[in-house]
Amino acid sequence: MTERAVVVVTEEFDGVRLDRTLAVLAGMSRAASRIAIESGSVLIGGQPAGRGTVPHTGDVIDYPVLHDEDEFIPEPVPFSVALELDDVLVVDKPAGLVVHPGSGNKEGTLAHGLAFRFPELADLGVDHRWGLVHRLDRDTSGLLLVARTAEMHEYLQNELKHRRVGRTYIAMVSGRLAAATGTIEAPIGRDPLRPTRMAIVPEGRPARTHYRRLQTWEECTLVQVELDTGRTHQIRVHFASIGHGLIGDRSYGTGETTVADPGRVWLHATRLRFPLPDGTTREVELPLPDDLEASLTRLGDPEAI
Repeated sequence: MTERAVVVVTEEFDGVRLDRTLAVLAGMSRAASRIAIESGSVLIGGQPAGRGTVPHTGDVIDYPVLHDEDEFIPEPVPFSVALELDDVLVVDKPAGLVVHPGSGNKEGTLAHGLAFRFPELADLGVDHRWGLVHRLDRDTSGLLLVARTAEMHEYLQNELKHRRVGRTYIAMVSGRLAAATGTIEAPIGRDPLRPTRMAIVPEGRPARTHYRRLQTWEECTLVQVELDTGRTHQIRVHFASIGHGLIGDRSYGTGETTVADPGRVWLHATRLRFPLPDGTTREVELPLPDDLEASLTRLGDPEAI
C-alpha cells in the first residue's frame, strides 16, 4: 500500500498554485509535486486535484510519499529508440507502458528503462524527469522526446512551452466526420463529477486541437491530429466533446463494440518535429504499430471521399 501524508495549507499559501504549495509544504521538489498531481493521487477534500488547482487556508492536502531519488532503481524495460543524438533521444514508446513513476507505478516505467539503457538519465533525477520532455498516456503508442542533459531538457521544455515542438498523431474516431478539416478549441480541467477524469470545463486550461480527415468507414474516421497545447487526455476529451470519441477509449469513448477496436485507445504519436540550439530542426516519423495496422485490415477498404 502506498504511504501517504497530509499537510494543511497555511495562510501564506492561500491562493498559491497547488504544485508550488505542495512542493514547499511537503518538502519535495517542484517536479516531484507535479508528477504526483498529474498522476491524480493528490487529494483536496478527498477529491483528486489538478496542477492548476488553487488551495486556500485550512485546506488539507493528502498526497503520496514518493520514493527518494536514491530509491529510483533503473531496470530493463522494452522500448525502441527512433533517433539517438549526443544530447537528445526520440523514443518509440509501446502501448501499455507508463511513462514515469507515480503512485501505483513505482517500477517498470519508461523512465526506469531509459535510466537503465542511458545511465546519464538516472543522474537527471525527478527534477528533470529523467530527461522526459513530455509524456504520452499509458495506452498511447509513438514518439517521445527525451533530453540527455539538464541544459537540453530545460531548452526543449521551453521550446515546447512556446509551441515550437510539433506533435502529430493518428487517431481513429467513432462515426463519420463531416468536415475534411477542423479545430476543436475548449478549456480542459478536472471533471467535477468524476475527478479521476478530465472534461471541458469553463475554468479549465486553454486547449486547441487541429484535425484533418484521412479515411472514412461506415462507423469510424481516421484522422491526423496536430496539437497546439498538450493538456492531459486532450485529444480524447476534445473528440469526445464533439460526439466522436476515440475507438477503444473506455473512459471517454462510446463503449460500442467495433471491428476497429485494437483493445486499447486508437491513438499513435506518429511524427515529432523539434528545433535544436544550433538552429537546425529535426523531424522523426514512425509508422503505425502492428495492432493498429491490423485494425485497418479488419475494416477493409475505406469509403471514397
